[in-house]
Amino acid sequence: MNPAVRFFANFCGKFLISSIILQVFFSLALAEIHFKEEFSDGGKWEDRWISSEHSGKEWGKFVLTHGKFFGDPEISKGIQTSQDARFYGSSIKFQPFSNKDKPVIFQFSVKHEQNIDCGGGYIKVFDCSLDPKDLHGETPYLIMFGPDICGPGTKKVHAIFNYKGKNLLINKEIRCKDDVFTHVYTLIVNPDNTYVVKIDNEKVESGELEKDWDFLPPKKIKDPEAKKPEDWDDNPKIEDPDDKKPEDWDQPEYIPDPDATQPEDWDDEMDGEWEPPQITNPAYKGEWKPRMLDNPNYKGPWIHPEIDNPDYVADPNLYKYDEICAVGFDLWQVKSGTIFDNVLITDDEAEAEKHARDTWGAIKEAEKKMKEKQDEDERKAAESKSEDEEDNELDESDETEESSDADTHDEL
Repeated sequence: MNPAVRFFANFCGKFLISSIILQVFFSLALAEIHFKEEFSDGGKWEDRWISSEHSGKEWGKFVLTHGKFFGDPEISKGIQTSQDARFYGSSIKFQPFSNKDKPVIFQFSVKHEQNIDCGGGYIKVFDCSLDPKDLHGETPYLIMFGPDICGPGTKKVHAIFNYKGKNLLINKEIRCKDDVFTHVYTLIVNPDNTYVVKIDNEKVESGELEKDWDFLPPKKIKDPEAKKPEDWDDNPKIEDPDDKKPEDWDQPEYIPDPDATQPEDWDDEMDGEWEPPQITNPAYKGEWKPRMLDNPNYKGPWIHPEIDNPDYVADPNLYKYDEICAVGFDLWQVKSGTIFDNVLITDDEAEAEKHARDTWGAIKEAEKKMKEKQDEDERKAAESKSEDEEDNELDESDETEESSDADTHDEL
């Protein structure tokens, strides 16, 4: 190879590598973490998170724990609902920010180790008007996101946006995880008005905000002035006017059994007048209907013309919140035991993925192994208990037989 060509190729290769490194560096440098909570500093979390004192609710208490089974005694620690049939309300404020012209990612982990039967597992995001001590179910929020389970019929991921004072539910069904292990839920809202929902770092849903939520009225509506013409025939088939019902068509569905005979011991005075049993009439043909023909006047289904909706006004800022200031848990649980952890709000998807890998990813396999071992130990203990009970029953039976023999001997 020509030395000049070799020099140029090496230079371009090194330049490309350097460029990639710089891009990664600047991407990381520009990424911003607005809020992160891993509950890793013992009891200090209680100084940051404020419990609701709203009157009229029976509030439950969050406790710090890694749960009954876990992957790491420290990484697995989170706050757990500890009392059955209670409301839970706790929130925290942080430095306000706007997601104008930037993505915003909301992420947290949930572990329903109690095998939840009915209860929420979601977070709510608020602006700065939130009074943490007055948090309750009617408190206005910006976004509500996360799993909700109640019986076999409700096992979904909520993704609710507040827009102009109205809470808008997603028009799609996103199924949540319903086992007892830790899972990570991620909502990405992009400045191009698109979104992504992930569970355990895997995309489970995505699309456009305007299409999947009723932020705006429809772009098109049916023309109120348009009406189907009176002579419009939308019946593809018509009855044959020349078809006539055969004269012998009408026959009864059931007839007396011609082979039946009156029993010899039948007494008309005692049993009444004898009537033979009914059988299906083999000559019965059912209801007669004329045969159908293709309709020569058929024009197809009439489609109502549409016009531009005068009430529709495009909004390029559906994604945008001027002030994101707080996050919290505001939920109800019948059966407590859910652990929340690793709450993250950032503008960088790669950072969110890395955080999920470093937390949930680091403990998921060990968590499952511990649970499997506990289940196996419980199974063995149950079998051992069952065997002991059977042995005790046999011993009691033997004692009873010996006692019976002794009593018989005494009688003799």
